[in-house]
Amino acid sequence: MFLKRLLYYLNPLTLFRKGEKFNAKNANIKLMHGINRISIFMFLACMIILVIRLIRG
Repeated sequence: MFLKRLLYYLNPLTLFRKGEKFNAKNANIKLMHGINRISIFMFLACMIILVIRLIRG
């Protein structure tokens, strides 16, 4: 269940879906979610790099 939600959250197709009416509060939340997604992608990329370095020795 958790993995399914995480994969939905990180799906690039759900990033550009139509939202509610524009206002400052929604814009701030949308920006915060975008920054969270970027940080998760960077973390996963770094973990992959570390695993590759560990395997190569």
